[in-house]
Amino acid sequence: MTDPAPLPYRPCAGVMLMNRDGRIFVGQRLDNVLEAWQMPQGGVDPGEEARDAAVRELREETGVTADKVTLVAEAPGEFVYDLPPEMIGKVWKGKYRGQVQRWFLFRFDGEDGDIDIRTEHPEFRAWRWADAADLPHLIVPFKKKLYEDVIAAFSEYLPTA
Repeated sequence: MTDPAPLPYRPCAGVMLMNRDGRIFVGQRLDNVLEAWQMPQGGVDPGEEARDAAVRELREETGVTADKVTLVAEAPGEFVYDLPPEMIGKVWKGKYRGQVQRWFLFRFDGEDGDIDIRTEHPEFRAWRWADAADLPHLIVPFKKKLYEDVIAAFSEYLPTA
């Protein structure tokens, strides 16, 4: 097993994409055998701003372009999560122990037909809209607290049950 202590965190940007009904986009990853769904997210390239990475990842993973979204809020700070021990040394070519993420809440101004997960490098096998309160139960277990923290950061903009 790889010792995570000397490994850095991978810089990442995440997108909470909210539709007009206050529901959140989630996609089911192609590379995960679990019934797990996640919001769009991915690495920040060297020299790239986190917000630009978020918009790029959104387009790369969902086909949604920048003209179909409006920035609502940026989470006030970074979120960090560690990979489970059995995944360290296996994902991201073994370079990272987890991720440090910046999260952005965007309003989706388009129509469902503007979403196309059959992108050049697809990451999702399916997608749907979900209630924010359900997100921690949809994600892989090791990211549950991360999703709870993201929801808390954007709670003032999300519909209440």
